[in-house]
Amino acid sequence: MCGRYALHSHPDVVALYFGLSEIPAYAPRFNIAPASQVLIVRGGGAALARWGLVPRWATDPSIGAKLNNARAETIGQKPSFRDAYRERRCLIPANGFYEWRRGAARRQPYYVRPAEGELFAFAGLWERWQDLETCSIITTEANETVQPIHDRMPVILEKDAQADWLQGKEGLLRPCAPQAIRAHPVGPAVNNAGNESPDLIRPLH
Repeated sequence: MCGRYALHSHPDVVALYFGLSEIPAYAPRFNIAPASQVLIVRGGGAALARWGLVPRWATDPSIGAKLNNARAETIGQKPSFRDAYRERRCLIPANGFYEWRRGAARRQPYYVRPAEGELFAFAGLWERWQDLETCSIITTEANETVQPIHDRMPVILEKDAQADWLQGKEGLLRPCAPQAIRAHPVGPAVNNAGNESPDLIRPLH
């Protein structure tokens, strides 16, 4: 799963990485939690959407609280995600994401970031419910880097696969190469979604 992530790069850096002429204004964030307004990139450019997908058929937008993540293995069959998967794909820019190692008396948070470069993109879906735009991050089984921490991770698309994803290509929802990412333990302050600081991503020694 993916319950927290960071996007703190300057907007010009994000625009250059995704080949955009402009992007909506956003504040640097080191602890983005569900229900936040987040940056997404889709065929028509970049936009802001609330994290937690609300299907078009929903009668109440509160369902989005349960749809922050979409499992890659069932995304084409689940009524909540099926239409968006076919018609409304997006990329979700990130500098890294957090995951918590299970099995310990106190769950240890880890920060996972690109091994090279500053940014990567999660595979995502977006949806419009009335005048509300929302999104979800697609997850897959963990690769060898994340497996010691958790059994799931976001789908991280390689640069040359991002346009293919937006154009509807199949076969892209798999774990990224283990060597493409790095993980390090961080302090417990990230456990509180209200905390917001560059210190959250610093390695714990």
